[in-house]
Amino acid sequence: MSIVEERYEKWVNHPNLDPQYLEELKGMSEEEKNDAFYTLIEFGTAGMRGLLGPGTNRINLHTIRKATQGYANYIKAHGEKACEEGIAIGYDNRHMSREFAFDCAKILAKNGINSYVFESLRPTPELSFAVRHLHCFGGIMITASHNPREYNGYKLYDDKGCQLVPALASQVIDQVNAIEDELAIDATVTPEEEKRITVIGKDVDEAYYEKVLGIQLNPDVTKDIKIVFSPEHGTANIPVRTVYERAGYNCIPVEEQCTPDPDFSNTPTPNPEQIGAYELALKYAKDNDADIILVCDPDADRMGVGVKHDGDYVIMTGNQSGAVLLEYILSQMEAHGIMPENPVMFNTVVTSDLGEKVASAHGTETEKTLTGFKFIGEKVAKYEKTGEKNYVFGYEESYGSLIKPFVRDKDAPQACLMLAEAASFYKQQGKDLIDVLNDLYEQHGTYEESQVALTLSGEAGANRIKEILADLRKDAPKEIGGTPVVRFEDYKESVIKENGETKELIGFTKSDVLKYYLEDGSWIAVRPSGTEPKCKFYYCIKGDNALDAHEKTLNYQKAMAELTGTNE
Repeated sequence: MSIVEERYEKWVNHPNLDPQYLEELKGMSEEEKNDAFYTLIEFGTAGMRGLLGPGTNRINLHTIRKATQGYANYIKAHGEKACEEGIAIGYDNRHMSREFAFDCAKILAKNGINSYVFESLRPTPELSFAVRHLHCFGGIMITASHNPREYNGYKLYDDKGCQLVPALASQVIDQVNAIEDELAIDATVTPEEEKRITVIGKDVDEAYYEKVLGIQLNPDVTKDIKIVFSPEHGTANIPVRTVYERAGYNCIPVEEQCTPDPDFSNTPTPNPEQIGAYELALKYAKDNDADIILVCDPDADRMGVGVKHDGDYVIMTGNQSGAVLLEYILSQMEAHGIMPENPVMFNTVVTSDLGEKVASAHGTETEKTLTGFKFIGEKVAKYEKTGEKNYVFGYEESYGSLIKPFVRDKDAPQACLMLAEAASFYKQQGKDLIDVLNDLYEQHGTYEESQVALTLSGEAGANRIKEILADLRKDAPKEIGGTPVVRFEDYKESVIKENGETKELIGFTKSDVLKYYLEDGSWIAVRPSGTEPKCKFYYCIKGDNALDAHEKTLNYQKAMAELTGTNE
């Protein structure tokens, strides 16, 4: 009997199998069976994310219980104080999110661990805030972020409200992997154990809203802009609209997308990185002559931006909106005389160079991290402790930023408030946010940033992604699209190759990322997604002007497709 058949038979015949899964298991084709059972769903440094459904390679009550029991063992290893401090638990609008969250609380309670579970869906950044606000040992967030409706996920946080960094995550992973039978874990609690579960809500909301409203740099700015806002059926709806109302902004919600619908019925995609997320918002914007469009992903850690410019609406990339936010924040801190000593801005190794140039123009240092906001959160905590540097901003190219670090993750409600303030401020100067971006290009050089994501699902897809990275690593290109590669960085092997020399790449956890710096000031990076079955290609292309940058981008994208055999 194959390992797939063995696992399948165990699930179908196990007395503890939750009844909701039996019919689906019995109806599986051989291909579906293989994909659901060929491996164990990976509990990695970003937690778990995967397709919902029965099977060892799926997100379901049993794989969630296994992860939570492993986490409980990790908590108990830190002693009674950790168990008493407990775990904050949040969840989004997805199928089974609420059930998973309260099931996690029961597993923790059975292990003598307190938990604080939100009464209804809340944003990921508010969960991060709640961990610190309630002085918890850690946190659990049930979310698949911006993934399609078929997905759900599970993220863990430390006592600082930061997603577990690899050194801590590996300890939890060891505990999770030590559990052999996920179906044997029972979530039934006694009345006494149930007392360890506390439901939280408005008190935490109000504390969070107060902090968000406190980020304003020009609270008295003339607020004569119209904002069309969509939470994409997710958790941003109440927080963002509440903050806008209290701050005095005119927010026009996309009503059809304000219901917490797990099927995302009224949007082609809940991902602000994809143009489909803006379809209905664009219609609202045109109907209402709005100045800006803001779209948040379902767990409200990412914010997409559209701007009315020269009579049409322009959708900004995360790199562009991040650079404009950075320019506004730093310029206003300088104007108000509140720029701290030794200011530092954080972004990632796949974020555009434009932000670094903006920061430098305002006397602010930039530190790069790997992809994953946990690495930025880790840096924030480090410098908060040492006082060596002072945080002023952090962002990723994937539409996530953090204004003030009372949260230790990407925070879309904060970003929405600051973006509205920036748009209002510049409008008083006769500019929109695209004008500001063009000013930055004029000052620092024109960039076109893009990402090509190659989706490769299932076992064959996972193997193909590994093959692409292995081939690029083995035979690093000397030129791409006719332009010489002048520097190559391999974050998995921790090496830099430049001018015929090989040096050690230091300061980063090993990660499967390759980055090629080109002679014209552009760069290209390749990495497998940690949360989706995708291989991602990142392009930061520098040109003499917008047309030049665009033509170069098309050339480099074609060259990379040919180089990796993905142009079929």
